[in-house]
Amino acid sequence: MKRSYYIYNNGSLRRKDNTITFTDEYDEKKDLPIERVGDIYVMSEMSFNSSLINILAQNGIPVHFFNYYSFYIGSFYPREQLVSGNLLVQQVNHYSGQEKRLRLAKAFIEGATYNIYRNLRYYNGRGKDVQTYMDMIEGLRKQISKAESIQELMGYEGNIRKIYYSAWPTIIDQEIEFEKRVKNPPDNMINTLISFVNTLIYTKVLGGICIWRVPTAGFAEQNGRNAKLNSR
Repeated sequence: MKRSYYIYNNGSLRRKDNTITFTDEYDEKKDLPIERVGDIYVMSEMSFNSSLINILAQNGIPVHFFNYYSFYIGSFYPREQLVSGNLLVQQVNHYSGQEKRLRLAKAFIEGATYNIYRNLRYYNGRGKDVQTYMDMIEGLRKQISKAESIQELMGYEGNIRKIYYSAWPTIIDQEIEFEKRVKNPPDNMINTLISFVNTLIYTKVLGGICIWRVPTAGFAEQNGRNAKLNSR
C-alpha cells in the first residue's frame, strides 16, 4: 500500500539493495520498503546520491523539497515514459483555442468556487453566520458560465475568493488579524497556513500526474495515506 513520507529530521537518504534507508543526524536508521513509498516530502537538510535517484526513477517516486521556512523549492520528477506526442498536441490546441481553453477554465473555476461555497455552508450550519457571504458568492458563481474571456473569468474568481477570505474572521475562534490573502511572503499565521497547504496540494497533484504518466506496477494501490519520519 503506497504512502506519502514527510521527513522533518536532518539526515541522509540512501539506497539499500532494493529499498531506501533514512539515517537521521543521530545515526538512527529506518528502512522504507520501496513498494510502499508513493512520494517523499523533504522538510529538512538532506543528503543523497545518484544510486538513490536511480531507484526512485525506476519506481516513479517523486521527491518534493521545502526550505527551512517550509516554502516549496522544487521537486525531483522521474523521467516520463511512453510520452504521447498526440497528448502534447491536444494540450497546446486546448490552450491556443479560445473556446476550448475557456470551457476548461470555467470547469476549473466552477469546481473550486463550489468547494468554497460548500465550506461556508458547512460552517453556517454550525453556528457561524456567513449566509451573507454565501449569497454574494452564489450570485457571482451564476456569472461564471456567462464569461466570454479568461480575464472576465479571473475577475469572478478573484472577487469570490476575496469574499470567501473576508468570511474567515467569522469562522475562526481566535484573535487573529486576517483581512485578505497575502503571499510572498505571508503576513500572518493564517496566510502562512494557506500558503503551506497550497504547496502540499500542488506537490500532491504533481505526484499524482507523475504516477499516472509513469506506468509502474503497484501504483493502483496508491491511497494517499501519510507517514511522518520523526525519530525524536
